[in-house]
Amino acid sequence: MRTENNNTGTILRIQRMSTEDGPGIRSTVFFKGCPLSCVWCHNPESISPKFQVHWVGSRCIGCRSCLDACPERALTAGKKGIAIDRERCTGCLKCTDVCPSTALEAYGQAYSLDALVSEVLKDRVYFDKSGGGVTLSGGEPTMQADFSLELLKALKGTGVHTALDTCGQCGWDTLESLLPHADMVLYDIKEIDPERHRAFTGVTNAKVLENLLRLGGFMRDRGCPRELWVRTPLIPGCTASSENLRGIGAFLKGNLGALVDRWELCSFNNLCLNKYDGLGLDWRFRGNGLLGRDEAEHLAVVARGSGVDARIVHLSGPLRLEAAEKAALSVIKGGSV
Repeated sequence: MRTENNNTGTILRIQRMSTEDGPGIRSTVFFKGCPLSCVWCHNPESISPKFQVHWVGSRCIGCRSCLDACPERALTAGKKGIAIDRERCTGCLKCTDVCPSTALEAYGQAYSLDALVSEVLKDRVYFDKSGGGVTLSGGEPTMQADFSLELLKALKGTGVHTALDTCGQCGWDTLESLLPHADMVLYDIKEIDPERHRAFTGVTNAKVLENLLRLGGFMRDRGCPRELWVRTPLIPGCTASSENLRGIGAFLKGNLGALVDRWELCSFNNLCLNKYDGLGLDWRFRGNGLLGRDEAEHLAVVARGSGVDARIVHLSGPLRLEAAEKAALSVIKGGSV
């Protein structure tokens, strides 16, 4: 793996023109590496902190340059294309360097602090016009805490609005060091029951909830960050239950009150299957459909009745069209369902 230091970050990608990760139009910087292993994760390529390689068959021209370039002999060519031995692959990325058609791509890129700041500020005009900014997401930015801190400081120094998107599974000292430089925090509460949280993510929610309580105290004492958004994924068969939402709502009402500006219910995303296939991974939700609009609206009603201010609850993410909606679209398009 290529070397890193505190002035270099391993970044998965930069998503420009984002409207899902805070107010306004934003550039979201996705960090590589996450302490959780959520069974529904729609960014599985963000979990490992290491560089990874995936093969895009539609681009491959069959030149096999990659086979000779790999020092670990981790690549083989067969009837289905290029296979990657994940046990042997070290993420040196020499295969991606020689691939003439970009059929072998890297998950992860090393950025210096100056280069990353310069890159995201190319869209500053959109931030300024829309009240947007830059969001640090992942993966998990706190896993690269030193680099995240310097990035937040540099962006704040330019006057750009900053947001930290975190799962909360980190040491409090790490989170505390970042908070003064974040204008807002987007904080995940996935599951209120600790053992169900362990079953779904690999760890209990003890540290997540403890850090959220400390974050609330920090906001009261220091007056920053100025905004707090809580986000809960609605995963069918996992977190998308009335019991879970009532429990989270009661926790927010009892411990944070008016500090929470928005509670976002994020619908299940099933558009990531190609990522699992590209990494040679199976996915528990293979074949699962999107959450239906009626069910999602019902869960939103439950959340609004859980004790929080009903106005802060919002639905986001893709939803399955119901029969009536399909029929209406068919009429509009002049076709058949």
